[in-house]
Amino acid sequence: MERIQKLISRAGAASRREAERMIQAGRVTLNGNVVTELGVQAEETDEIAIDGVVLTFTQVKRYFLLNKPKGYLCTVKDDRGRKTVLELLPDVTEYIYPIGRLDYDTEGLLLLTNDGELMNGLLHPRFEVNKTYVAKVKGQLTPDRLKELRTGIHLEDGLTAPAEAKLMEYNEQGNWSKVKLIIHEGRNRQVRRMLSAVGNEVIALKRIAFAGLTLDGVSRGQYRELTAEEIAMLGHIAGKSGKDNG
Repeated sequence: MERIQKLISRAGAASRREAERMIQAGRVTLNGNVVTELGVQAEETDEIAIDGVVLTFTQVKRYFLLNKPKGYLCTVKDDRGRKTVLELLPDVTEYIYPIGRLDYDTEGLLLLTNDGELMNGLLHPRFEVNKTYVAKVKGQLTPDRLKELRTGIHLEDGLTAPAEAKLMEYNEQGNWSKVKLIIHEGRNRQVRRMLSAVGNEVIALKRIAFAGLTLDGVSRGQYRELTAEEIAMLGHIAGKSGKDNG
C-alpha cells in the first residue's frame, strides 16, 4: 500500500505536489469514491481516476517536447474552460502531464510525459536542473541589476539561488532590454518576480532550454517526441529514473 498521490505520480498523471492539489480539490476517486485526504493509501490494482479518467500503470511511456505559445495553461483540465497545453497534442492518447509549468503568458519549451519517476526527478531541487529564459523587459538592465540577479534576489518566499544573467540587447529608443537568464529553481513566476524586484518589468518571456534540450526545429505551437538518447540523458540528469526522488 502506498499514498495515493505517489501512485498518481508513478502513473505519470501528475507530479506528487500537483497530485496533492488534485486530491484536495476533489478531482480524484479511489474505487469510485472521491478522495480529499492526502494520507489515503491504495495499490496499483485499485481503480484510481482523475476527473473520471482511470489511470493505468502498464501504459507505454511517452515523452514530448512542446513549443508552448502564450495563452495556454500548463494543466490537464481547467474548470474555467481556458485552453490547456494538451489541446496542442490532440493525437496523443495516453494520459500525459507537463513537467513543471510555464505561466499563461509565457511561451517556450515544455516537456510532457506519463513517466512519473522521471518527472519527479527533473523537478526535485536536489538535481538543480537548468532552465534558460530570454526576457524582454522595460527599461535598461544596468550592470548593477545584472549583478543582483547573479548574486540572488530577496523575494517574499526567500532568497533566490544565484542566476546566470547576460544582457543581450538594449534598445535606447524603445527603452527596453533583452536578457538571458539561467536558473535551476522552480518557484511560481520566479523569473518575472526576480526581474521586477530589480526594477525591470517583464514585457515578454520565453523558455528556450530545459535540462539540455532546446527548441531547435520545433515551431511555436508544435511538438515532437523525444529520442531514446534524449530520454536517457534526462534520466541521468534526474538521478537515474529508477530512483525514488522523494
